[in-house]
Amino acid sequence: MRKAATDEIAPGEGDGPPEAGGPPSGAEGTGPLGRGPRAATAAAGARSRIPRRREALTGLAFVAPMLVLFIVFRFGPTLGAAFLSVTDYRLSGEWTFIGAGNYTRLLGDDLFWESLGVTVVYTALYVPMTVAFALGTAVLLHRTLWMRGFFRGLFFLPYVTSIVLAAVIWKWIYEVQDGLLNASLGLLGAGPVDFLGSESLVLPSIAASSAWKGFGYSMLILLAGLQSIPREVTEAATIDGASGWQRFRWVTLPLLRPVLFFVLVIEAILGFQVFDAMYVMTAGGPVRASYSLVYFLYDSGFKFFDFGYASAVGLVLFVIVLVFSLIQRRLIGRDAD
Repeated sequence: MRKAATDEIAPGEGDGPPEAGGPPSGAEGTGPLGRGPRAATAAAGARSRIPRRREALTGLAFVAPMLVLFIVFRFGPTLGAAFLSVTDYRLSGEWTFIGAGNYTRLLGDDLFWESLGVTVVYTALYVPMTVAFALGTAVLLHRTLWMRGFFRGLFFLPYVTSIVLAAVIWKWIYEVQDGLLNASLGLLGAGPVDFLGSESLVLPSIAASSAWKGFGYSMLILLAGLQSIPREVTEAATIDGASGWQRFRWVTLPLLRPVLFFVLVIEAILGFQVFDAMYVMTAGGPVRASYSLVYFLYDSGFKFFDFGYASAVGLVLFVIVLVFSLIQRRLIGRDAD
């Protein structure tokens, strides 16, 4: 009887463990004809990658024409200038490869160093003026709710004004006889001042007019930075008894530092590229006191038609701007970390 009962038990229905090396009961087969969970997951991933590749290729097809134009018009002139800088290319189209001859000549040119010095002094005057105007107006707009949009547009208006138009307006303001500034000084009993005819006043005068023209862009960037600072931080400082200046000095400025670095570097780059204001207001005078590096480049290329030499000046300016850009990236990246 005991043997008969044992024979009635179907194979695989016992309570013992499965045989060693075999799959557990109910598991999917993993042989050549089986399809396990890993294989199914891999197949699903492969199917999902196909639409993504198609989307990427479609997006690249739409972007490619503009990308090609950007590369051609952005890097093409730079590469062309680099080629011309190692030649003696002239207006006739004839040229000879001279290697580093233009750069050697540049290092020994007193006019190059003079124009570079003028540019450095101008930038040292222009950047603090612009950042001070921009930061002051940004703080005022941040604290003022009444007609904020109107004043923001009003302060930004000079930035969208033509550089030549702004230079003409400020040239009239600085006029010795009929200028608005000298007329105002006359009402105060002061004599007329030749702002654009004095070697010591011409650069501060041009820097002030350029700061008025360009501070609107930096103002908007700084205003956005101020608005991104959490209110809870300044409110906590107020509760701790900090004054308005203490909150600005020890709370706002440290949090605004990355934006402030960005603005400083951008304005320094613009300062080194100054040309239009000096060309319109003083034509580089008096006695080359406002003769900038870009002005020197302009004269070399379009006055003396020495395009190889002018290209060398342009490459030097490009390196200077590139250095400022790398400094900006490093400082902002350090603050982000």
